[in-house]
Amino acid sequence: MDIRYSDNKNLEEEQLVSLFKSVEWESAKHPKELQLAIANSHSVYTAWDRDKLVGLMNALSDGVMTVYYHYLLVRPEYHKQKIGATLVKMMTEKYSSCRTQVVISYSSQVNFYKNCGFTVGDDEIPLFISDLV
Repeated sequence: MDIRYSDNKNLEEEQLVSLFKSVEWESAKHPKELQLAIANSHSVYTAWDRDKLVGLMNALSDGVMTVYYHYLLVRPEYHKQKIGATLVKMMTEKYSSCRTQVVISYSSQVNFYKNCGFTVGDDEIPLFISDLV
């Protein structure tokens, strides 16, 4: 399998919804907003198996001081192929000049991000206001 990577953030709605549904993320229930959110991201890297969107990572950033990595998802059937790690590497290299790179992770993914070079903050606690649930 030959995975191709791209930095195009103008993605078709059905491609995005299919990818987000594959990992059971609530964002898939809001296709128009999801497509607009991705298009308005500072950066988006995608992974493709031929014409199938199999992975995506986006960044929200001021381009100087801080970058936030919001989405990182890979279709379950493509796990364990280093797609997620490759997307993280591409992003962290792109934003290497930013003073702070931030990802909010669920506890089940902490080791993955640690392996990618992130550290858990001592006193940081993520806080949310969300109507997606």
